[in-house]
Order: sequence, then C-alpha cells, then structure tokens
Amino acid sequence: MTLALVFLSLMMAVIVGWLLRQTINVQPWQIAVAAPAIAPHRPAAKTGLWVFLAVATSLFVLFISAYAMRLGFADWSPIPRPRLLMLNTALLVAASLSMAGSVRGLHRGDGGALRRGLVASGLLTAGFLAGQLVVWKQLNDADYFASSSAAAAFFYLFTAVHGLHVAGGLVAWSRAVSRVWRGSDPSAVRLGVELCATYWHYLLAVWLVLYALLVSENLGLAICSAGPL
Repeated sequence: MTLALVFLSLMMAVIVGWLLRQTINVQPWQIAVAAPAIAPHRPAAKTGLWVFLAVATSLFVLFISAYAMRLGFADWSPIPRPRLLMLNTALLVAASLSMAGSVRGLHRGDGGALRRGLVASGLLTAGFLAGQLVVWKQLNDADYFASSSAAAAFFYLFTAVHGLHVAGGLVAWSRAVSRVWRGSDPSAVRLGVELCATYWHYLLAVWLVLYALLVSENLGLAICSAGPL
C-alpha cells in the first residue's frame, strides 16, 4: 500500500517538475522579459496533457488513500482473483510498446511503422477494455457486485475509473489515426502521436499500481485473494 502511494507520489513529482520547467509557475510579464532563457516554445496541448495527468494522478491517490483507510476495518473480505486480469495487463503492456514503436517510426520517417504501431496499440487497448468487461461479467456471474463488499466496491471503482481514462485515450487515438491516414501536416501528426504515446505510458504505469493493489498480498490485504475466479 505504502509502495503504491509512494510510486504515485513520484509520478506526481515528475509531472509537477515537468510543468515547472515549462514556466507554468512564472508570471506572463516575467516570461516576456526572460523569454529566450526560460521559455522555450512548448505546444499548449502538451502542457495541457501534463496538467490533466497531474489531476488524474491526484484522483487516483485519493482513491487509494480511501482504500487504505477502509482496509483497516475488521469486515474486509477479499474477492476471488479473476485469471483474466493477467492477460489484460499483458495487452496494455503490448499496447504501450506498440505506441512507443509508432513514435520511433514517426521519428524515422517510416510511415508504415507509424501506422502499424498506431493500429496495433488501438486494437490491443480495445482488447484490454473488452477483457475488463469480461472480468466484470465473471464477477457478476459469481454474485460479486459493487454492493457485495468493500473489496468488490473498490475493485469496480478502480477498474471503472481507469477504464474511463483508457476509453478517453481511444478518442484521442482515433483523431491521431485519422490525421495520419489523411496525410495531415507532419507537425500536427507528430504532436498528436507523441501525446498519445505519453498518455498510453501513463495509463500503463497507473494500471500497474492498481494491478498490484488488486492482486499482490505482499502489499497488505489485497482486494483479490489468492483464490482464482
């Protein structure tokens, strides 16, 4: 539990540090005076994404803090561990790697690698979401609902919030794919793909923290027990 919060806190420190380097904490008139030295040009969309990641990280930290407090109650009862979670995690890892491959293809000017990486990352991410829905169905079929226990409620909460962030990423991904296929301006394509890659790596990092909380008994009393579903 502590490790999860420390990891997310480090992520928040990295995000805030990046934002401070973009002079987000500097007054506009100060930027105007010292622009050549401290204000390199950064796309507003990139700064906006990092602000969003900071807000999203704060949200996950709050949820995990609530989970840590609820965990101490005597009635805490873990639910069985869906086997499919491991496969879903592998799909998200592969999606992040594919997105990194698309960025490498973009930087090399390899349009084929760029397209293959984008398509693969989208399909793998859609597979991850579909797998998460199957996990929900398995739990429902086994009579584990959000109202069944605190552990079940946190399971649905963590996976639902993360899934919504993933679904939002697919919206941005579809716009990037559309621009790439239309042959839009390279600078616009480059920015969109790089933003998608940053977001995908972030989603993977957050999911690994959540996955550890879901299945790792070494971090305390996990949401899922060692017994498979």
